[in-house]
Amino acid sequence: MSSRALEIAWFSALCDDDFEFLGQPDPSLQSSFDHCRTIAQTADKLGYDNLLLPSGYQLGIDGVAFASGIAPLLKQIKLLLAIRCGEFWPPQIARQVATLDQMLGGRLTINIISSDLPGESLAAGPRYDRTVEVMNILKTLLNGLPLDHQGEFYKLKLDPPRIRTVSGLCPPLYFGGLSTEAREAAAKAADVYLMWPDTLDGVAGIIKDLRERAANHGRTLRFGYRVHVVVRETEAEARTAADRLLSRLDPETGAAIRAKSLDSQSYGVRRQAELRDAASQQDGYIEDNLWTGIGRARSGCGAAIVGDPDQVLAKLKAYHSLGLEAFILSGYPHAAECDLFGRHVLPALRRWQAAG
Repeated sequence: MSSRALEIAWFSALCDDDFEFLGQPDPSLQSSFDHCRTIAQTADKLGYDNLLLPSGYQLGIDGVAFASGIAPLLKQIKLLLAIRCGEFWPPQIARQVATLDQMLGGRLTINIISSDLPGESLAAGPRYDRTVEVMNILKTLLNGLPLDHQGEFYKLKLDPPRIRTVSGLCPPLYFGGLSTEAREAAAKAADVYLMWPDTLDGVAGIIKDLRERAANHGRTLRFGYRVHVVVRETEAEARTAADRLLSRLDPETGAAIRAKSLDSQSYGVRRQAELRDAASQQDGYIEDNLWTGIGRARSGCGAAIVGDPDQVLAKLKAYHSLGLEAFILSGYPHAAECDLFGRHVLPALRRWQAAG
């Protein structure tokens, strides 16, 4: 193993994204404080490093409110709080972030989402320009510096908030997007560039491009990967479990789910569709152990690493060797798959990590 860092995170289904059968909502798995608390505490107990708290305007429960409620119940895990830029005033969210970080004992990280204000639509270029402004404002205020920001979207002259993070610094900012505008935004202001599933060659190409873009701005980036997992004791059992997820999905329902999403026309979503189209029509695998079937029933992150523990471990190692450091994993149902990965793969990852 290289000396590069390794972060293993899980996903808390705040956005109603939890199923036993994809496309078939189950009231017992819908987003609620109790259900998402179970996922969070399972990941915490099993030793995951971080937990993504996603955000969707139309679905589920609020991430900031959930983070506040769950913080005192967690022992060691960090929280990766998604912040939708179009829905917050930057000085306000800076104060909220500092407060949450104190509640977590310094274990807060931030996932920046370049969203619109609900009910409005801003073209991609200006929207990502606004996102860069938000990231720069947050970094200035949360690093304890006075702010004199005269941008296109925000004109602010402020002292930093009195309340500070535990470290006194802005938590790491995770950010993703495949368009040229998104890549440039990441290169200018993000700390960790997140990508959705892709082939090994595809991941290598994205990392190369983002490293070059960041260097043009005198910066460096870390890299993360958001992907589902289906791990069982044997490959045959894992493939059977993956097929079962789609066993009650009809094509019309799947198409309607994908079309309904707010990001259904984004570059990232189109890339997930390209992978599905290029995959084997017989079983949906685009390369060894990377299954695109998930994307038939959801927009966004649309593929899963499927296999036995050794195969899943080997796939993660292969991605890590390309430069990926942060893995944000999920599986259906989320609490059950969190437990399976935590028992079958996570201990081996920790031993490999320690050996490096």
